[in-house]
Amino acid sequence: MLLQKTIGGTMTSTSVEAAPGSAGAVGRAAGHSHPLFALLLLALGLRVAAAVWPNVIYPDEIFQYLEPAWRMLGHDGILTWEWRDGIRGWFLPTLMAGPVALGDAMAPGGVGAFLVPRLIAACASLSIVASAWVLGARISRTHAIVAAFAAAVWFELIMLAPHTLGEPLATALIVPAALLITDRPSQRRLAIGGALLAFAFVCRFQYAPAIAVLALGACWARWRNLIPLVAGGLVALLLAATIDLAHGSVPFAWLIANIRENLVRDRAIEFGVSPPAAYLIDFLTVWSVAIVLPLAAIWRGWRHAPLLLAVALVNLVFHSLIAHKEYRFVFLSLVLLTIIAALGSADWVQSLRSKDGWRRRALPIVLGGWALLSVALAFASEGMREYWTRGVGAARLAAELRGDPQMCGLALYDVRFQQLPGRERLAGPAPLYALQPADPLAEVILPPLLLQATKPAFNRILARPEAERDLPADFSRQSCAHVGFSEACIYARSGTCDASAAAPFAINDALVRMGQ
Repeated sequence: MLLQKTIGGTMTSTSVEAAPGSAGAVGRAAGHSHPLFALLLLALGLRVAAAVWPNVIYPDEIFQYLEPAWRMLGHDGILTWEWRDGIRGWFLPTLMAGPVALGDAMAPGGVGAFLVPRLIAACASLSIVASAWVLGARISRTHAIVAAFAAAVWFELIMLAPHTLGEPLATALIVPAALLITDRPSQRRLAIGGALLAFAFVCRFQYAPAIAVLALGACWARWRNLIPLVAGGLVALLLAATIDLAHGSVPFAWLIANIRENLVRDRAIEFGVSPPAAYLIDFLTVWSVAIVLPLAAIWRGWRHAPLLLAVALVNLVFHSLIAHKEYRFVFLSLVLLTIIAALGSADWVQSLRSKDGWRRRALPIVLGGWALLSVALAFASEGMREYWTRGVGAARLAAELRGDPQMCGLALYDVRFQQLPGRERLAGPAPLYALQPADPLAEVILPPLLLQATKPAFNRILARPEAERDLPADFSRQSCAHVGFSEACIYARSGTCDASAAAPFAINDALVRMGQ
């Protein structure tokens, strides 16, 4: 006997043993809560480990979100051009202000304010694992186990889960929203799903085409479902607008400014330009010949979730048309394609079970394949290895500087602040200066400032080893670490500091002059 199930707007067939009716799906998922609980614990453990590992893959996670949240709490922080020009919204920094404050209260000195938001982001990513389970449970219990396991252990999902960025946080909202608004949703589920999609839009507005495809695809057969969906979205957008107003900003003026700066004035091109096929090249670079396996699984599993496939492809194509590309931009597509591939591999499990001698071995083999492939690809390419270690050297130098009781002023000499872990973790209460060749004042003031002996402004310098010849003789090298694509070292001298001697080079003043 067969029952019809809906996933992503289409009908699929499965046996009574595999999947119950729509109302009973949640009940059976709850009834088999032990494997889901175990998978969530597995996912949490992997993500907590990634959260406490002090890598910073993208500067935005610090300077666009955590640093503004730190400033909201009344502390001094680095103010980037994005915030000076008003192209960022206040929703995410406001969301992170509480965890930042909690972390600072638990572990002052910047470490707690960095770690607690990462732990919360890691926990938020569990929504993807739980949603993958329920999406799979609409087909069979085997599909639920495989989909949740793949979402729990896949390296790309673990890698970005704890990072305080708009892409993983938006994805953690979109995937459960897809679960809520498909499979004969109630009015309440549609409203909640609409709110989640709206919040995801605020986190990463470039996901708008993908969100639109998901919303329209889910409501295609029942257009009246758009009413509660849109209503829930409007409530969420109203809340985001209220947050903007509370910070003295015109609601969503940041969105218009962002489009103007990055699309009209091409400001984003300053950070690099890639061809339309760049993401496909990235996939081949990261996955190499192993890409054949997930592609085959996607080919097998897309029929279970054609709407999710459409959302993933629309998001991928849209971001391929944008000149400036970063791997994290297509995180939503990576997550959805992983879930679809998992559903396809669960089909393989069921096919193998029909053969003699494979009934008990099929599931462990497929799950083991997901785990082994994830571990292998996580470190196979040089780019992936660099992702895992990016920012670790900077964190070590920052910890040494922040814990130095003799430091009374720190200067960054030809070292980009974007490669460092934020003002509080780097300098604490000590003044922070930026001495950069790009600064218009540097050519006139910088040489005498560095050679100043009677009224020194700082007693610690962070600089590249090749710049050592430019530093005063009384500064000696302390320790070095990999920062960015080369080494940076701490240089120290004894004595006190006179902050007024380098006042024009206070880091935020220097950033204004350099347009950074």
